[in-house]
Amino acid sequence: MLEPAPGERLRRARSYFFEGLCVSSAVVVLVPLFLIFIYVVSKGLSGLSLDFFTQLPKPPLGDERSGMGNAVVGTLILVAIGCCIGLPTGILAGIYLAEIGRGKLASAIRFIADVLGGVPSITIGVFVYALVVVPMKRFSALAGGIALAIVMLPTVTRTTEELLKLVPAHLREASLALGVPEWRTSLLVVLRTASPGIGTGVMLAVARIAGETAPVLLTALGFQYWSVAVDRPIASLPVQIWRNATSPYPKWQQEAWTGALVLIALVFFLNLLARIVTSRSVKTR
Repeated sequence: MLEPAPGERLRRARSYFFEGLCVSSAVVVLVPLFLIFIYVVSKGLSGLSLDFFTQLPKPPLGDERSGMGNAVVGTLILVAIGCCIGLPTGILAGIYLAEIGRGKLASAIRFIADVLGGVPSITIGVFVYALVVVPMKRFSALAGGIALAIVMLPTVTRTTEELLKLVPAHLREASLALGVPEWRTSLLVVLRTASPGIGTGVMLAVARIAGETAPVLLTALGFQYWSVAVDRPIASLPVQIWRNATSPYPKWQQEAWTGALVLIALVFFLNLLARIVTSRSVKTR
């Protein structure tokens, strides 16, 4: 057998060391996530039934069938409103920063997006409360959706900008050389190329706002009955989970664990749906 070259053993040792360090870091990240998921499943699975999705919250001292159906519907409505406002605004802002933005205005937008990404969500809730709830003189799903849209804006904007910058320049140049207008090049060539990565960033933003409690509590408040009106208070899973978890009644605490499990499943389903849609869009090119 050939003897290893001088320094080869040391290089291999360093390689194995850093590979092991990377694997250990991945395990450190995944183990808490796995433990949280297992714990929530063990606590909430026993309360999962059809009644949870079809019934309203009921008093804890009784045998009435109880659930969080109104909160599930309310969460979907709030997330939908937030996405309708936040996604177009964030994606267009990212396109502007990556394709057009130069000078002080672009720098100001980047700075505001970075600062906004670090602002506590309860501060955004207070801001929307003063801006929307007080003039309307009532809590509403619209106010909650606006608050969630502001929460997701920094993530969507910065993700879109960075991914558009990764698109090879020759794609832009080829499109422009064929006489395609610059705005169509940005939307139909550059944006479409970066769409899988942008979709992942969007799902991260949606996952964040789906679990927000403070801004929703200050804007949409909550509601114990069925409601789909955007100009009225509306129930949501995070707020209902918080109220049930802090109650002294075992029945409500069990429903809080089940609600947490449903919220995790909802976020997982949205991420899975986004993966399927983006993978199909890539295959059809």
